[in-house]
Amino acid sequence: MAIVAPVRPYLIQVTVDKTIGNQINLPNWLDSFINLFNTNNLVSFIAIITVFQIVLIIIETVARFSFSFITAKLGQLVVKDIRNHVYKNILKLPLSKFDTTPIGTLTTRTINDIESINEIFSDGLIPIIADVLTIFITVFTMFWIDWKLTLIALIPLPIIIIATYIFKESVKKSFTQVRNAVSALNAFVQEHLTGIQIVQAFTAEQRELDKFKIINKQHRDANIKAIFAYSVFFPVVELVLALSTALIVWFVANKALSVGENNIAFSGKIVAFVLFMNQIFRPLRVLADKFNVLQMGIIATERVFAIANETKEKQATNIITKNSISGNLEFKNVWFAYNNENYVLQNINFKVNKGETLAIIGSTGSGKTSIISLINKLYDIQKGEILIDETNINHLENSFIRQHIGFVLQDVFLFGGSIFDNITLRNPAITKEQVIEAAKLIDMHDFIMKLPNNYDYEVLERGATLSLGQRQLISFIRAILYNPSILVLDEATSSIDTESEQLIQQAIDKLIKNRTSIVIAHRLSTIEKANKVMVLQKGVIQFLGTYNEAKKLGYLH
Repeated sequence: MAIVAPVRPYLIQVTVDKTIGNQINLPNWLDSFINLFNTNNLVSFIAIITVFQIVLIIIETVARFSFSFITAKLGQLVVKDIRNHVYKNILKLPLSKFDTTPIGTLTTRTINDIESINEIFSDGLIPIIADVLTIFITVFTMFWIDWKLTLIALIPLPIIIIATYIFKESVKKSFTQVRNAVSALNAFVQEHLTGIQIVQAFTAEQRELDKFKIINKQHRDANIKAIFAYSVFFPVVELVLALSTALIVWFVANKALSVGENNIAFSGKIVAFVLFMNQIFRPLRVLADKFNVLQMGIIATERVFAIANETKEKQATNIITKNSISGNLEFKNVWFAYNNENYVLQNINFKVNKGETLAIIGSTGSGKTSIISLINKLYDIQKGEILIDETNINHLENSFIRQHIGFVLQDVFLFGGSIFDNITLRNPAITKEQVIEAAKLIDMHDFIMKLPNNYDYEVLERGATLSLGQRQLISFIRAILYNPSILVLDEATSSIDTESEQLIQQAIDKLIKNRTSIVIAHRLSTIEKANKVMVLQKGVIQFLGTYNEAKKLGYLH
C-alpha cells in the first residue's frame, strides 16, 4: 500500500501535463508501458492512464482489505491465546490473592485490558508502521519530482510534529485515567450487584447510587479531557495542511511568474503535490491517536502480564505418588496467619483416624474455617505440618488432595446453568444415573423431579431461583457424588429446617461411614455423634475430647 500510494498522484500530474500540452519526461517503465499500446492520441493516452489508475485502485483496495483483515485476525488470535493463558493462571492463583484483589479488577484485566492488546495489532503497532512507510515513500517521491518544492511544502511540518507530541501526551494521560476509572467501575458494579440483597434490605440504594455517580463522573471527566484534545488537534492538522497547500501555490506561482505570466508548466505539479500533502497529513491526523492506542496497549499489557506472571499457588515438592487416600488426618504444631503477622491458628495439634468424625466448635473468628481451608491447601501454613495418611500434604499434589476431599460450605455457591451441571461441575465422567442415586440418598430426587425440566432446570447465578436450604442440599449431592475420603461440613445444616436436617443427618450417617469427617456446627444433633469434639478460642485449642466430656465441662449448651 505504501508503494502504490504515491503512484496515483504522480499519474494525475502526468495526465494534467499531457492534457495541457506540457513537455513531460516519463520514467522508462511508464513510457514502455504506454508504448505497448502504440498510440500518441491524447484521448487514448488519458484512457490508458485511467485504466492504469483503476487497476492501481483495485490493487490498493485488495491490499487494504487484506491488511485490515489480517491485522485484525492476528489481534484476535493473540487475544484469544493471552485470555486463555491469563484465565488459566487466575484459576491457579492462591486464595489469598482473591482476598486482597477485587473480583472486578481481575475481570477488567481479563476482558477490557486484553481487548486493548488487540488494538495494538488492529489500530496500533502495525498500522503505525504502514502509515510511517506511506509518509516516507511519499516524501521520497516528492523529492524525486522537485526537491525545492518539497522543502517549501514541508515547512509547516515542525508545527504538526509539536502539535502531535502535545496531543499524544495529553491523550495518554486521559486514557490512563479512563482505564483506571473503568477498572473502578467494574469492581464497584461487580461487588454491589453481587450484594444487591444487602443493599436493598438496608435501603442503601441511594447511597450506593451516589457512590456510583462519583466513580462514573471520574470516568466521564477523563473521557472529556481526551475529547477536548481531539477537538483541538484535528483542526490544527487541517490548518497546517492548508498552510502547506498555500505555500505550494505561492512558490509555484512565483516561479511561474518569473518565467512568464502565462506559463502553465507547473500545473500538474501543483495538483500532484496537493495530493501528496494530503497523503502525508491523512496518516498524521491519526498517527498520534495510534501512538496512544499503542501506549495504552502497552500499559494494558503490563497489567495483564502482571496477572499472568502472578505467583501461582504453591505446588507440591518431592512429590509422593499415591493411588488413594484412606483418610487419616493429623495437624502437628500448626501455626497459620493470613498476612504472615497475626496468627489466627496457634500450635494446633489433633489427629483424626479413618472413619472418625471430629466436630469443631467455637465463636466467630476462633479459626474453625481456617482449619478446613488448610486441609486442602487453599492456604499455606507458616509453621508445623499437616499429614494425610502420615504424608506431609506439601508432598502431595494439590489436585490429588482435592479430588479426595468433599466440602459442604455454609455459603453455597451455584453457577448459572442446570442443576445437573452444578452437581457434576460439568465432569463428563459422571452419569445422570450416578447423580440420581446420590440425590435419592438425601431424599432430594423427588424435589428435583417436580421442577420444570427436573435435572435440567436452569439455576440463575448464585442459585437465585432456589432457597438457601435447597442450595445446600444440592451441595450435599455434589459432595456425596464425588465419594470423598475426607468430608468437611462447614455449618452445613445451619440453614436447613428440622425436618430436612433429619433427612440429611440420615444421609450423613451413611456418608461418614469409613470416612474421615470434619464437622463445624452449633446444633447438638450434628455434634453428638462425633468421635471427638474440639473447642477453639482465638486460634487456640481449649478442649479436645469426647462429646460427653465437652458437655460435662460446659462447652456445649
